Amino acid sequence: MEKILDQATDLMRRCGQIILTADRGHTLIDEKEGRGNFVTSYDRKVQAVLKEGLHEIFPEAAFVGEEDAIRDYHAAEYSFVVDPIDGTTNFIRDMHHSAVSVALMRDGQSVAGAVFDPYTDEMYTAIRGKGACLNGAAIHVSPWPLEEGIILVGTAPYNASLHTKSMDLASRLLDIGLDIRRRGSAALDLCTIAAGRAEVFFEYSLAPWDHAAGGLIVTEAGGFVTRIGGGEPLYDGNCSILAVNGAAKEEVWRICEGRA
Repeated sequence: MEKILDQATDLMRRCGQIILTADRGHTLIDEKEGRGNFVTSYDRKVQAVLKEGLHEIFPEAAFVGEEDAIRDYHAAEYSFVVDPIDGTTNFIRDMHHSAVSVALMRDGQSVAGAVFDPYTDEMYTAIRGKGACLNGAAIHVSPWPLEEGIILVGTAPYNASLHTKSMDLASRLLDIGLDIRRRGSAALDLCTIAAGRAEVFFEYSLAPWDHAAGGLIVTEAGGFVTRIGGGEPLYDGNCSILAVNGAAKEEVWRICEGRA
């Protein structure tokens, strides 16, 4: 598993260079289903590089990418679940806050994952049962309770029916917490929890490629990842995601109870 992850992270760094050197004058942008749901020619280019490279690394594993028209989560015992550019709108607007995310799943469970931020050269990694790292150094969630916590909010922008619900929960958490942030990359938000830089993250609708790698990194850093209101995350379709450290867990879960 370590060898597969090492090779995958080398590949992800190559993909990061594609993002950093993108020719913005020749970036093709299309809209997918849902308001503000974009895909660029660079999403497709990075995914193609990942698909070819990961097949060479682990030929037996299936490949599930965000930009695939057909996604078979059960094609093989192992599968790579990939987001080529998490934070596409940030990428389009040159905000320098996007990531490459790769998770290796076995029988519907994340067993290894990596999230790479090419703008900061930060590579987050985890192997189930072996902890989480940032650029090779162990990371852990913070010790801060909700009262001293930073809350990271995802607004499920492609689903207008969830906007009010998202803002209501953010407001209830902010009534107790220190402050909130909305940054536009779920994968990086999850890694921010894992690195102890914030205490809570939630979003009401995320796809498996948004949370499969980052969620494992949080749990291996000592945090907790569930659906909002309880229950294990789903990996065969969209679901809500709540990530929290241990010190804030009970209070956050109480606030979220019944809000799935």
